[in-house]
Amino acid sequence: MSNDAAPKTQVVRQRYGLRIILCTLIVLAGISGFIALASLKKPPAEVRDTERPLKVKVEKIQAASIPVTITGYGQVRTVTAVDISAEVAGQVVAVHPRLRVGERIAADEVLFRIDDRNYVAAVAQGMAEVDQLAGVVARLEKQARIDTQRLKTLERNRELASAEFERVRKLFSEHQVGTRSSVDRGEQAYNAAVDQADQMAQAVALYPIRIQEARSSLAAAQARLQLARANLARCEVRAPFDGRLTLATVEQGQYVSPGPPRLRLADDRLLEIQVPLDSRDVRQWIRFASASEPVDQAWFGQPEPVDCRIRWSEDKEGHVWHGRLQRIVAYDEKTRTITVAVRIAAADAIAGNGDLPLVEGMFCAVEIPGQTLPQAFKVPRSAVSFKNTVFLAVAGRLKTVEVQVARLDGDHAYITGGLHEGDTVIVTRLVDPLENSLLEVLSDSAHPQMTNWPDISVARKI
Repeated sequence: MSNDAAPKTQVVRQRYGLRIILCTLIVLAGISGFIALASLKKPPAEVRDTERPLKVKVEKIQAASIPVTITGYGQVRTVTAVDISAEVAGQVVAVHPRLRVGERIAADEVLFRIDDRNYVAAVAQGMAEVDQLAGVVARLEKQARIDTQRLKTLERNRELASAEFERVRKLFSEHQVGTRSSVDRGEQAYNAAVDQADQMAQAVALYPIRIQEARSSLAAAQARLQLARANLARCEVRAPFDGRLTLATVEQGQYVSPGPPRLRLADDRLLEIQVPLDSRDVRQWIRFASASEPVDQAWFGQPEPVDCRIRWSEDKEGHVWHGRLQRIVAYDEKTRTITVAVRIAAADAIAGNGDLPLVEGMFCAVEIPGQTLPQAFKVPRSAVSFKNTVFLAVAGRLKTVEVQVARLDGDHAYITGGLHEGDTVIVTRLVDPLENSLLEVLSDSAHPQMTNWPDISVARKI
């Protein structure tokens, strides 16, 4: 190695040593700064983490005998509604001045008239035919009496002719008195008398038959006359009762014929609502009257005529009408529903105070009182889950219990099993709450109100 290489090697070593010293100083300075900053940090304060309660509303329940009410829906209909058709054909010559839908028509008022000229002529023809046949019957009866008297005379003539013929025959055959011609004339006179008597007897015997035939013809003519008079009366169509027109398709000058209905008259004095109900509700809760006689027909018994409350579906908070349960109408095997009929008299259908009356066509909710549910708990329906469970507040904690729901009715549920007198039921709707959760009861004024239930807290450092 040359003398110049030694100094270069020494310089390189000095440079590497300087770098190591600088790196060591930087590391030591960083450690010193970290220690200094760590010494400036204060320890965190200890805090208490409180368990957050569920804010709920509760109700204390009491068992009571609860009358069950079954609610159904139906449309108001009139009990009596009659379709009126023309019973004879003809042109309409007059109509009622108020023959329009919605008008009220009094009983026995003329609704419309049909041209009756043909029917008047038919009545006159029938009367003439009746008179003619009545004369025929009278003539036959009189002729029968006359011919009966004539028959007696002819029978006497027959007897005399017989006696004369016998006398002439004996004189000629026994005493040779007279001639053969006189005997023949006597026999001829006798035969003629017999023939006349027989003909008259035959005529007298046939008179009852001829008279009966004439009387039958007279009865047929009288029936035709009665029909003609009935058709004449049908030319004038009258209202069968006080009612309201719900159909009117008759105009003056129109030709009408028997068949399709021209008018419909509804009697609003008695209304009815047919309400389909669940067959299980009917079986469990509807009260049926005890049968006074043995039942020999496989059908429902007569329900008790209980008072029912009726509300219009368009105004459920408005006026309430009253009706009475009247009968079982039908059973629908497809929907498993039983239809009952509730009747409302006109006096009960009038609301009063200027409110709307109950009228045909209204769709209404009908509340039917049923049997009494003994010793049941009434809770809001929202408090019962779809699993038939109820949340209770027990010592400030949530507890889930299974219950037996006897009936769901509107916004309420009736429970007959699983709860006890004085239990506190949570009425706030909860979705899958944690069992044994801490509870905070809200008062009716919606302000939080802490109870005296124990507050369990845990200490935690942040």
